[in-house]
Amino acid sequence: MKGVVLFCVLPLVLGQQKAFSWDGPGQTLAPDPINPCLTDQNSCGCCVMQKKTWELEQYLNSSMNTLEDLLARAQNTLRNIRDNRVAFSVGLTDRRRCIGPLRTATNLVYQSIFINIGEAYNSSTGVFTVPKSGVYNLAFTVFSDAGSPGASLAVCASIRRNGVALAALREIYAQDQEDQATGVLLAQLSAGDYITISLQAGCWICDDQNHYNTFSGFLLYATE
Repeated sequence: MKGVVLFCVLPLVLGQQKAFSWDGPGQTLAPDPINPCLTDQNSCGCCVMQKKTWELEQYLNSSMNTLEDLLARAQNTLRNIRDNRVAFSVGLTDRRRCIGPLRTATNLVYQSIFINIGEAYNSSTGVFTVPKSGVYNLAFTVFSDAGSPGASLAVCASIRRNGVALAALREIYAQDQEDQATGVLLAQLSAGDYITISLQAGCWICDDQNHYNTFSGFLLYATE
């Protein structure tokens, strides 16, 4: 009996509650003999209804807070993806040109920029400087022309991180006048690493406006 008495005085503690119509504002709500809150707001039945309404309100508020938190996280993730975008793709030249053969290995400078999101590739030096630590997709293609049938052909280059080779391509023939090779790899890089393509000693490549020689890379995902 004490529990019933305490439960029934809850409206007095919470103050007067307005009776809202499910038909919207401005609608007159006819008395319903089944609804105790419209006939006797101090009854225990009205107290139960008010408690259920309060519980529903708390549930809806909690759900809205959860949705707002999820939305904020999604927006933050999209913002991070947008801020962390790194991608470049470059070609060797826009005109007919051959490089090599040289006595020593030399870094290639790709001067035709297709895309350079994040401005991490330097077309003056041929160096891609890693702006953010993460896993990167790197690719390079080399092409050469021996000049005439039967002439020797030597296409060989390597992709290097901080001067150390990660992967290499090598095509040396006496039968083919032209040849091409492509290397693709995933590498975990640290911010500040520099990536270059090195033409090996004794080898040469040729290109023109068709961009047979390319160098590309993009950030797959950041690790910091």
